[in-house]
Amino acid sequence: MYKNYIFDLYGTLIDINTNEWNANLWKKMQEFYAFQGAMYKTADLKREYFRICEEEEKKMSDKYDYPEIKVENVFMKLFHNKGIDIDMNTCITAGQFFRIISTKYIRLYDGVVEILELLKKNNKKIYLLSNAQQIFTEYEMKYLDIYKYFDGIVFSSDEECRKPSETFYNIVLNRYNLKKEESVMIGNDWISDIEGAKNAGIASVYLHTNISPRETIIENVQADYIIEDGNIESIRKIIA
Repeated sequence: MYKNYIFDLYGTLIDINTNEWNANLWKKMQEFYAFQGAMYKTADLKREYFRICEEEEKKMSDKYDYPEIKVENVFMKLFHNKGIDIDMNTCITAGQFFRIISTKYIRLYDGVVEILELLKKNNKKIYLLSNAQQIFTEYEMKYLDIYKYFDGIVFSSDEECRKPSETFYNIVLNRYNLKKEESVMIGNDWISDIEGAKNAGIASVYLHTNISPRETIIENVQADYIIEDGNIESIRKIIA
C-alpha cells in the first residue's frame, strides 16, 4: 500500500521520561559550568537557560510558524554571558550532559525493532521526522540501536522548524523525493503528527501511547488509521 513510512520518534518508537526542572540537574549543570570558569548560582543558571531558549525562539518566529532552536547555541550563550570563550564541542558536551542527567529512563516500545525489520524485509523505505535536538537524539537512536534502520532522518533543530509546520513536512518529502500518495506518517501526537500530515497531504497512523497529549480525544483524531492501545505491531495490517 505505502512505500515510505515516516515515523515520529518520542512517544512513537521511544518511550522516554525527562525532567528539565529537576533540582539535581541544575546543581550538576552549575558544577559543569563552574569547571569551565563560568560561575553561576544554580537558580540563576536555570532561569537564564529558559530565558535564552524563549528569546532564541522569538527571534525565529518571523521566519517560521513553528520555529525550532539549536540548544547547543543556548549552552554557548550561557558561557558567553560569563565572559567565557568556549568551543562548540564543549557546548555540545554540556547539552548531552544536560540530557543524560535530566533523563529518568529511555527505552524502545515493545515491537519497534520487529516492525522496522519487517518494513525492511518488505523493501519499504523508513524515514524519521522528529521534533528533536540532533545533539541528543542521534546519539539516543544509536544507543538504542535503531539509527541503522532509517533511509533518511530529519531533525527539527537542523531545519529551524518543527511539526506540525507544513514546511517541515515538505523538507522530508522533497529531500528524499517522496511521493505523497506513497507515504504515510506514524505518530502519537494528534496535532504535530496527524494534523501536520493531513495539511501536508499525506496519510497518517495515530498511535495512542503513554506520551500522547493528555487532552487527546481519540474520536476526534482525523487519522487514516488509529491504534488505540499503542501497540506498534498493529502497523502490520497496513504493510502490503
